[in-house]
Amino acid sequence: MSVTVKIVILRLLSLGTTIMANTTPAVEAFISAYDSESMAYQNLDDAIEAVCCGKSFRSLILALVNSPAFSEELGKEFEAADAISGLSACRNLRSCLNLSLGRFFGLLAEVIAAFDQEVGNEWVTFANRVNQSNLGASKLLERLIRSADGSFYTDLAARLVEENPHAVYPTSSYRESEAHVVSAGDDQIIEAVMTSRTFTSIRVVENCLDPEQTVLRDMYVSHGRCVCLVDQNVETYYSEQIDNYFKHHGIHLEKLVYRAMEVDKGIRTVEKMLGDFKSLGVCRHEPVLIIGGGVIADTGGLACALYHRNTPYVMLSTSIVAGIDAGPSPRTCCDGFGYKNLFGAYHAPVLSLTDRFFFKTLREGWLRHGIIEIIKMAAIKDLELFEYLEQAGPALIETRFGTLNCEPGSEISVLSQKILGAALRSYVEAEYDNLYETHQCRPHAYGHTWSPGFEIEAGLLHGHAVAIGMGFGAYMSYRNNWITVDAFHRILKLISSFGLSLWHDVMLNKETLWASQEKIVQKRGGNLAAPLPKGAVGQCGYLNSLTQTELYDAINAYRQICNEYPRQGLGIDPLCSDVGLEDPSTVGHSLMETIKNHSAETADVLSPV
Repeated sequence: MSVTVKIVILRLLSLGTTIMANTTPAVEAFISAYDSESMAYQNLDDAIEAVCCGKSFRSLILALVNSPAFSEELGKEFEAADAISGLSACRNLRSCLNLSLGRFFGLLAEVIAAFDQEVGNEWVTFANRVNQSNLGASKLLERLIRSADGSFYTDLAARLVEENPHAVYPTSSYRESEAHVVSAGDDQIIEAVMTSRTFTSIRVVENCLDPEQTVLRDMYVSHGRCVCLVDQNVETYYSEQIDNYFKHHGIHLEKLVYRAMEVDKGIRTVEKMLGDFKSLGVCRHEPVLIIGGGVIADTGGLACALYHRNTPYVMLSTSIVAGIDAGPSPRTCCDGFGYKNLFGAYHAPVLSLTDRFFFKTLREGWLRHGIIEIIKMAAIKDLELFEYLEQAGPALIETRFGTLNCEPGSEISVLSQKILGAALRSYVEAEYDNLYETHQCRPHAYGHTWSPGFEIEAGLLHGHAVAIGMGFGAYMSYRNNWITVDAFHRILKLISSFGLSLWHDVMLNKETLWASQEKIVQKRGGNLAAPLPKGAVGQCGYLNSLTQTELYDAINAYRQICNEYPRQGLGIDPLCSDVGLEDPSTVGHSLMETIKNHSAETADVLSPV
């Protein structure tokens, strides 16, 4: 390497260090310096050469590879620039040298559009041109090395291999890790601390399968295909739309259709998914697309966590449970030995999409049970969201969140979008701050303390089981003088107004409730840590002491209160069988049965829990 080249690299790397906390100015400088005429050169290779040569492009590349992709500061930078829509793309561009030309220009166009939509559209056109050519699959670094600035990028890559290998040889653009190690003089004792960081993007979208919507296209066009897990019920209603979307964009679709009832939420379903991934040769960097509700979100996400130990996935949620909770959740899981979510891994989707337009085909009973996940976050974390729900009321169900028998700009349509956005923000703030459940101050676990133990036994829909847990939890809060009687009944009235359960006679099986409490204490590291409303609606505290006698006394008192509510506290269509799902309480849960069935060959995707 010549002295001159060394000096240039050192200067540019220094510039990159300066830019590291100021990524957005580098993007804005590049936008102001670009030449639109060069992008229009008839020969595409000449156009790419013109775009990629020059000081402004080198400065941009350095800013991107040195960008603090996982930092809070970068998020605040984009927030201040009113360019949040380009943040995820910017983070992915940290590994830009390893990306294909098609993927690189697609992400760059997304970043630019966040700052200047008009200019961004020109870059989108250019990115589409690259993707549709035989150059689209070529890696950016390989092309840069062949450019007039080739010696600079050759030396830069060599330097980055030592200083920032994520930029050149990433396994995942979405994660990074580091460690510090100390050892005794003879190396017989070694102590290490490891840290891991990941990022994801959560979006509320409308009509995601409309070919004009490009969020899925942008994710998969550079891969040339999409491996997709689809809920069987979703396939019934949306098969043609799914097929046509990817066909329209020239993306080969490998569609794997799975039945996704609660009884299918077992380890054999996960195992079959893994086999399908292997047969299709899913790559470690290739995001699997999951389309459906909570069950396939949980099982599909777990399969991705296990495959290559870290296969990325995109979650397109078609139900409220998935859209607000299971979809963006890092907690992938399946049932086991008669208990909810016994097996699992922490593996968040790289992109989570909630589209209320899927709700229009949901049965009322299915929609009703999903709303509890929103009420949960409102009652424990967000008073404004609680008030939105009170304002909307049962119209949310009747209009399928403003998608049925109402105009696009109607009050209920606008309010529905606000509710989904606020619910997601509240959930993500709570969930992602404690990614690996390293502590049990988890407000989003409200309603999930006693319900896992009786949900399967009673054959209840998850939402109704959680609603009962929330109602009982609100009573425990009032019983402990944590909330007023008015706040207590305000919570119960909202739950009941949507036809959700406050009570089920499975609560009379007090031993079941106590066994559930004991299991949850085991799961929560020896603590009950039951999140309950405390202080007021929208605030949270944690109950950590509840004796067996206190539990039984509380159940008796709570039952009497529920009798004063419509339907004596019973929900509308509370059972899985009420909405056409197989009753999980009828499925065997013994280990021997699981082992016996494991070896049986079957064409159906049906797994004992």
